[in-house]
Amino acid sequence: MIINSNAQLAKLQRVGKLVAQALAAMQAHAQPGMTTAELDAFGGQLLNQAGADSAPRHCYNFPGYTCISVNEQAAHGVPGSRVLQKSDLINIDVSAQLDGVFADTGGSFVLMPDMNRDTLKLRLCKAALRARDTGIAAVRVGQRLNKIGRHIECSIRSSGFRNVRTLCGHGTGAALHEEPAIRNYYDRRDTQALQEGQVITIEPFLSTNVGHISPTQDGWTLVGRPSSLFAQFEHTLVVTQDQPLILTLP
Repeated sequence: MIINSNAQLAKLQRVGKLVAQALAAMQAHAQPGMTTAELDAFGGQLLNQAGADSAPRHCYNFPGYTCISVNEQAAHGVPGSRVLQKSDLINIDVSAQLDGVFADTGGSFVLMPDMNRDTLKLRLCKAALRARDTGIAAVRVGQRLNKIGRHIECSIRSSGFRNVRTLCGHGTGAALHEEPAIRNYYDRRDTQALQEGQVITIEPFLSTNVGHISPTQDGWTLVGRPSSLFAQFEHTLVVTQDQPLILTLP
């Protein structure tokens, strides 16, 4: 989507703030002993109260309001009977449609971490956050997508973690997922350039030991090896001549 009016921007800002607030509230609400289905229901209630539709349910008939992925689950985790435990590495991805426009955000955190035992998980989250922010800092009108990918890739490489190259950012706004794909690595063939007013997401996925993932029997949840850990952070933003406008801030 390319924004062409102040009214469109205002709508995107509303839905962006909503998903960001829902994400923060879900992270604060998560407790050991709670199932991922219970946490998802809390998030769904927040979206419903605001008059918004869960984007994955609306667009893909996803069996949950949000995606909740734990430890070895990389992305698109289906909420269910899994019970959250202390020190779980949890990723929550919240996207919604409100007034005909979409926004998408996500973040990873360690639930009640042990600061001595959970150093790897905490470092992974920190590296994923840094990679996202490095990508955002490279966004501007005229910037080639592969240059953004290069910045993200370099950040991940310097962290010592693995880049999950099969997952990437994307255009959004008029639909949940639009062109272009925003790859988290340098692709010399991808010379597309960003346009003013374009709405995109930046969302690197990092892993402790695998770069590739596969779906489980539920057809949605993506996992690596049983010993793998994953982290992701995501913002929806608008491309400008200067620093991008981040829509998904609480």
